[in-house]
Amino acid sequence: MYLKELGCDVRWYSAHEYAERINRLQIHHYPYKKAREITGTNLGTMLPGRDKIKNPIKKLNLDMKEFFILRSVEYYEDILDINENFDFDLMISDNCFSAIPFVRDKMKKEVIAIGVLPLTETSRDLPPSGLGLTPSYSLLGKLKQSVLRYLAANVLFKASNKMMQNLLASHGIHHNNLSVFDILVHKSTLLLQSGTPGIEYRRSDMSKNVRFIGALLPYSSKKQQLPWFDERLKQYSRIAVLTQGTVEKDVTKLLVPALEAFKNTDTLVICTTGGSQTAGLKQAYPQSNLIIEDFIPFADIMPYAHVYITNGGYGGVMLGIQNKLPLVVAGVHEGKNEICARVGYFKLGVNLKTETPSPVQIRQAVDQVLENTLYRKNVEALAREFAMFRPQELVAGYVAETIQPTHKVTYDHLLSMASA
Repeated sequence: MYLKELGCDVRWYSAHEYAERINRLQIHHYPYKKAREITGTNLGTMLPGRDKIKNPIKKLNLDMKEFFILRSVEYYEDILDINENFDFDLMISDNCFSAIPFVRDKMKKEVIAIGVLPLTETSRDLPPSGLGLTPSYSLLGKLKQSVLRYLAANVLFKASNKMMQNLLASHGIHHNNLSVFDILVHKSTLLLQSGTPGIEYRRSDMSKNVRFIGALLPYSSKKQQLPWFDERLKQYSRIAVLTQGTVEKDVTKLLVPALEAFKNTDTLVICTTGGSQTAGLKQAYPQSNLIIEDFIPFADIMPYAHVYITNGGYGGVMLGIQNKLPLVVAGVHEGKNEICARVGYFKLGVNLKTETPSPVQIRQAVDQVLENTLYRKNVEALAREFAMFRPQELVAGYVAETIQPTHKVTYDHLLSMASA
């Protein structure tokens, strides 16, 4: 939206289910045609049996295969069709968009990837990505991590890596035997990482095409509307925001145990369900200290809150940090283990290391982050680091620089070339 408002011709290729929202933004929408549409809302029907897989490695391999690897050629064929009528200069995608190598190597188009989850790139200083492990910088720790990286590449994710490498090779795309976690980083012109260095592990070998841009947060229109408010926000000295996002539909994983933990207590819990079983939860939990709604703008409630309970979605965690809220996180799948690991490692909150915590675990974790001021101090320090970045302007500057690589273009020059 920021680029569109600057005058760029922005068009959006995405699943059908996002059409209405994209159209409301008055952006031209190209729906999937050849690509099989697998999203968070139709997982149960498109991938039957996925929810029964308890092993996180097995589930991650399935997700890499079905969400990303097998879709890559389909996305590429759709984008080829789009390019027939819209000869675009640049593609901006999330960092998991598996058609990146095809657009870069076969279409010869520039691609800016946006890091919408923690940096996945393999590093000699870190354990392998995808396992939710935190780093050790000791000699013994580095040795252990080296062994783990070998096992991840050649055992745990070997089938996924080979599938991606063989698919690329069949289309004449060089892959240098990179893993799934590295190929998309290396093939992007630039990887613009949402977040700042303060929420990423220290690494000495980060690729030169990686840039931190600060917390890239959800777009909000400039239309004036009354903020959400409830008088109970003034009546409680402990207020918790609770959510498990919109993709996770099983409310028994986090919402139910958290509501159980705090019903009839002196903690006000504001629970947003994302539309999952809201009426049933309201009926089951009518207590006056529990507010349960489909959706409440976080910008309206986080300034009142003292703690954020979440399953670890990256955007929500970024928003919580920006609002200086210590975190209690409970997520494992869809890359959430990596996000939650960073929350615990940097002492921004408590990582429960499960997606099905008990009420006791949640209550004790909330007490811990509220009673130990270290968590709030760390979150506040990171929020100050966030405030040093202007994400939209940085992205615009990198877009301009990528479109005209022979000139060191900055954001201020974008207006003169927005017609590109």
